[in-house]
Amino acid sequence: MALNDNFLQELKLKTDIEDIVSTYVTLKKRGSTYVGLCPFHNEKTPSFTVYPETQSFYCFGCGAGGDAVSFIKRIENLDYIDAVKTLAQRAGMQMPEDGYDDSLGKKRRRILEINREAARFYHAYMMSEEGKAGLDYFLSRGLTPKTITKFGLGYAPDAWDKLRKHLTEKGFSVGDMLDAGVLRRTQKGNVIDLFRNRVMTPIIDIRGNVIAFGGRVLDDSKPKYINTNETLVYKKTNELFAMNIAKDHGAASLILCEGYMDVIAMHQAGFTNAVAGCGTALTEEQVRLISRYTGEVILCYDNDDAGRKALNKAISLFKKTDVKVRIPALSGGKDPDEIIKKLGKERFAEMLNTSSNEIEYKIVSLRQQFNLNSTQGKVDFLTEVIKILADASPIEQDLYVSRLAEELSVEKDSIKAQLNRYTRRSRHFQKQRAVNQEATAGMAELERRSHTEAATPKTIKAQDRLIALLIKYPKCAKQCQDFDPERLSSAFMKKVYRLTVSLINDGRDTDLINYSGELSDSELGRLSGIIARFNDSSDYAAEFQDCLQVINDAYDGLQSVNAEAFDGDDFNALFKKLADKQNRGNNT
Repeated sequence: MALNDNFLQELKLKTDIEDIVSTYVTLKKRGSTYVGLCPFHNEKTPSFTVYPETQSFYCFGCGAGGDAVSFIKRIENLDYIDAVKTLAQRAGMQMPEDGYDDSLGKKRRRILEINREAARFYHAYMMSEEGKAGLDYFLSRGLTPKTITKFGLGYAPDAWDKLRKHLTEKGFSVGDMLDAGVLRRTQKGNVIDLFRNRVMTPIIDIRGNVIAFGGRVLDDSKPKYINTNETLVYKKTNELFAMNIAKDHGAASLILCEGYMDVIAMHQAGFTNAVAGCGTALTEEQVRLISRYTGEVILCYDNDDAGRKALNKAISLFKKTDVKVRIPALSGGKDPDEIIKKLGKERFAEMLNTSSNEIEYKIVSLRQQFNLNSTQGKVDFLTEVIKILADASPIEQDLYVSRLAEELSVEKDSIKAQLNRYTRRSRHFQKQRAVNQEATAGMAELERRSHTEAATPKTIKAQDRLIALLIKYPKCAKQCQDFDPERLSSAFMKKVYRLTVSLINDGRDTDLINYSGELSDSELGRLSGIIARFNDSSDYAAEFQDCLQVINDAYDGLQSVNAEAFDGDDFNALFKKLADKQNRGNNT
């Protein structure tokens, strides 16, 4: 997707990737680079690296990589053009009037316009005499007119086509409405409103766009809830309800609930830092979104078996981040909405303020499983508690060990000694496992590429080095005038090679910003990894020639094997020859 080259070069000069990334990730300087926790996967040890010299980033944990455009594109869930627009606006630049295809961006904006108009329609209908049933429902749940308006709540008519007719009058096509997910096609091929006779909750992203809806029946009929399917602007695993409000209130923590009504009731009661998932169990993407805005989360899940199960899953997800977790002991109702109604917001605030941390919660839960009046019960309980404390800080360990020693009448030094032994063994095994996993992953990736690309590891490494040298030292392009890129072993390598040579021949820079519009996210990540692992060359011309020689020799050798005529009896012999050839390459 070509953009004016002069515009891209100016955008590159006015954009610093460190400034862009640091808005979302806490970075620490490490030599000439910056490192931080990856915003694209959960991790506790930083593997996300920013390279100011090449204006790029790469995560050695998940393989995400690229330039400032691809970073904004990925973290804000935008298409390429909208990501460029975001950076251009930040840099005080105007987008060029021609020279790029904005069809996908226009489609996204059309969907957002439809969602906004649909939200207005649902709200206006609820406030009319015809939609009184919807308004009465929300009022019966204790919501005030101010809260109803604040969240844009509405009501979908009990009809097949009222929204479709309204949107048609506004100039939207049926195709656009289907793309937005507000209509659906029946098995007979008819097009009808998706939401009918349901109270409606619009889902708004952090930029203030209506991206989806949640609809609930007024009675106990099934299905109780219907949510917008995923669209070009909505992926439910990435979004949190009311995050657009919660992020702007500067609270030290976020309160994570299970449902929309819990969040709305909490906001009405003054807890404006409450958010909830969008019709799905908590996901890693949502956890990463929370970690961008806070260092502490209060898990306010329903007080039932399903809620406790969801709570334990949430704890395990947040454990992979540096976000601190607190768990309140909820009582007086099955969920925050009911507790606030029955006991009042002051009592609920007290429950939040006295929330236990993850360690306390686990110890309290564990305590219920053992008979602490017996010696064996104490031994078994402490054995399990030590596993919990192994991940705690030294101060936390000392405090909890002291408390447990006093409560159970056990010598503190005995518990501490047992904890130290377990911690040493655990860290040793974790370190060894991490080393083994990293080595295994590297070997597996090389083996996978060897298999899929029908090339030896030596040839694959030569191709990676060839691309890196070409990008770092564009003068190498003079050495490959007679080189046929079809000799490269994968479509990705051929694509990147041709694109790089084209940039060099056109006199353009080989900066990643010039690849962003041409490569997919995964391709750009792979190219970023090649660049990130690159070491400077003392004689790049000679090394480049060596890489060409390895690639040519491997290709010519494979072609000679393929050219041999063989019948059914020679089939096994061919594969043995190929295997022997690859083994010789591995030992080279």
